[in-house]
Amino acid sequence: MTNLFKLLNRSTRRLNRLFLLSLSIVSLSAFAQKTISKEIIAGKIKATDSYIRQIRGYLHEYPELSSKEFETTRFLQAEVSRMGLPVTPVRGTGFYAVLDTRKPGKTIGLRTDIDALPIVESPVNLKQQKKWISKVEGVSHTCGHDGHMAVLLGAVKILTEMKDQLKGKIVFIFEEGEETSAGIEAMVEALRPLHIDAFYGNHLASAFHTGIFAIQGGPLMAGAATVAFDVIGRGGHASRPDLSISPIFAAANILTGISIAWNNQRDITQILTLGISQIHGGNADNVIPNSVYIGGTVRFFDRKEAEKAFVLFRKVAEDIAHAHNCTVRFHDDMGIILDPVINDDTLAAFTLRVVKEIYPDRIFEGDGKWYAAESFSQYSKLAPSIFLFVGIKNEELGSGAEHHNDRFDMDEDALSYALGAMVQFSVKYLTSSVY
Repeated sequence: MTNLFKLLNRSTRRLNRLFLLSLSIVSLSAFAQKTISKEIIAGKIKATDSYIRQIRGYLHEYPELSSKEFETTRFLQAEVSRMGLPVTPVRGTGFYAVLDTRKPGKTIGLRTDIDALPIVESPVNLKQQKKWISKVEGVSHTCGHDGHMAVLLGAVKILTEMKDQLKGKIVFIFEEGEETSAGIEAMVEALRPLHIDAFYGNHLASAFHTGIFAIQGGPLMAGAATVAFDVIGRGGHASRPDLSISPIFAAANILTGISIAWNNQRDITQILTLGISQIHGGNADNVIPNSVYIGGTVRFFDRKEAEKAFVLFRKVAEDIAHAHNCTVRFHDDMGIILDPVINDDTLAAFTLRVVKEIYPDRIFEGDGKWYAAESFSQYSKLAPSIFLFVGIKNEELGSGAEHHNDRFDMDEDALSYALGAMVQFSVKYLTSSVY
């Protein structure tokens, strides 16, 4: 009898193992059958379209300056929390949220900026009355960050709904103060322990028509450097300039000398733009000032060339000042402040391929470089990164004014294209065996 019971127990255990194995096979089959097709993604995008338009409109009406995005952050965190994700504050006003599928896999970071600009917004764009106008005096979303936030919230919504069909983790990044680079260092350090495998970001761009994508490897956005120095002489009465040492003539000659050296003493095949935007000296007609301030910016796509250019800049300024019996005082912030955005070639090729799957006829074929700078460049210190442009220009609607312009506006149809590309990238990257 004992042997019979043992036999029955062994048979029962075998049946249980077979049953559990069959359940696993069924579960795996069910997962395989739930492959997220481009049709499924298109349906999700369409269902989310009105949501992202409403979000963009609200955020546009209530913009906040860099590092003062307090209400913006509270609103964004409330939306993310409502979708079931915990938020992790980062020093300042930035934060991130993690969607963990509880299945092993890769980790990606999807990023938006959240700040606005100190620009009084025009109520009309290039053609007609704008749909949304800032209600905050002197502050406006005239760069597209309101759209970026709306797109990322849309991605949180859709990818959270798809959680069971994904694997790995998605980190949704809300970065403080992109316009001033105030929040990037804290964000990079906060994200370092998460071991993110790839970063993805996009910028709504007025240079391209609505829904046109610029996706390319290598340098995409310029690095930025600051020009800031004083030319110091000795002030005095304008009736006897010989008794003074005029920093004004020295400053004028420095600018002339630098412009000549810029074209003759450096590699002109390397793109570096020199934009002198300020020169201040004196406040009375009959007074020679003690000093003159010169300020501006340099944009570049190769850091080593920018470093060489600043060595040249300093030498020319000091030598010419010395010839005028003046001295030069360079400010502490003179020099490189942001590296260029350089897309990882392999990740760019992957992104181009998967975006083409859903938007095959909307890819810009030329060189899409933009001379503006972006703090997104810093994420490449942690992992390969891809940054792309999504067009918002529509002549019929009057959108297409330059960024940081009071008439800047966007065609809101672009939001769905940006969202579609972000979701498509996320799904393909997390489920692909190639990456």
